[in-house]
Order: sequence, then C-alpha cells, then structure tokens
Amino acid sequence: MGNNMSRTEHREVLECGSPLLLFARKPTIPKRQRAAALQDAGSLAMLLAFLLLTGCATAWRTQIQRTPNSFPADALITQRGVLTVLGRQFTLNGYLASSSTNGQRLIVTENFGGVLADVLVKPDGKAYVMRSSRVFKPKWIERYIAADVQCLFGNSQQTDCPGQMISSNHFLIERRWYKLELHIVETKPGVQPTEMFDTTKAEKP
Repeated sequence: MGNNMSRTEHREVLECGSPLLLFARKPTIPKRQRAAALQDAGSLAMLLAFLLLTGCATAWRTQIQRTPNSFPADALITQRGVLTVLGRQFTLNGYLASSSTNGQRLIVTENFGGVLADVLVKPDGKAYVMRSSRVFKPKWIERYIAADVQCLFGNSQQTDCPGQMISSNHFLIERRWYKLELHIVETKPGVQPTEMFDTTKAEKP
C-alpha cells in the first residue's frame, strides 16, 4: 500500500527481506494522514461487504493465460497493485512467499504498512486465512484473494481467472465487481522460511 489509499500514483515499495518483518513494523504516522487512510479503508470495507453480500460473477471475460513456471517455485515476490471497486481506486502492496512444497502465502498491506489480509494457499488449493482486517473479511480473503493468488502464482492453470496478462510482470484481473491491476516489483529467488507456511500460526478469531 502507499500513502493515502485514495491516491493512485505509484510509489516505491518498502524494502523487505521477509514478509515476517511486516508484523513488527509500527511506523510513526501523522494523525491527520492516519485518519484519512482509515476513512478510505472504511469506504473500501463497506464496498467489499456490499459485493460479498450481493454476490460476484466469476468467468465473464477473457481468461488470463499465464505461462507455466513463469515465476520461481521458491521465491519472495513483491507486488504493487491498484484495486478498483465500483469506480473507486485503492493502492495495495503485496508480499508473496512461494514454496515448491508448502504453497504460497500472501500478505497484503496498505501504504503505511498495516496488514489488511494474510492468506496461505496450500499446494492442493486449500486456503487458510492467517489474518484478516475490517477491510478484508475472512470470507472475502478466502473467496477472492486466495483465488487470485492461484490464478497468478498457482502450480496449475485455473479455469476462473478473468482478465489479461499484459506482460510477464503486469497483470489485470477483472471480475464483475472489481478489478486488480498488479505489477511485480521484485522477485527474489530462494527457499522461504518453513514457519511462513504453518497453519497453526493463524490469528485466532
């Protein structure tokens, strides 16, 4: 994520050696900026809650045709995205720890570093919500964020990936009620810490 969530300009993503560091970061933020970010987060939360209640169509456009093995099986992938919901845009950052044996774990943050969603997708496709927020509720994370992870980084081709692959590091996911434009900022190959994929580490409801 970046500064104010209503801004659509792209900013450099904070350097991060491991998604685990995100839980320890507590940046000092001016109250006025924080209040504005919380207001935008509240708007996004209401929009997503509305979409979840009304339902969301799946495959309705051209499907993303991702090249097999387009990303290393073991890597830390830093992403920057713009989520558009009912005409409103919100900037997001994503940190994906990918393991050839343990699956993928994605941590989504706002610009100030606050965690909005944390999901672990096992190799068999089963999703575990590790952490949710008032913006992204568990059902939304499990139904949509986990599905988008599978579309772009899963081990097998998915059948419900509406959108397009603009380039090898630039994707556009287009579902009926939202679209996500995602840029891959950095890919660091390497085996990820085993504890990142431990389902017992999930936040208790």
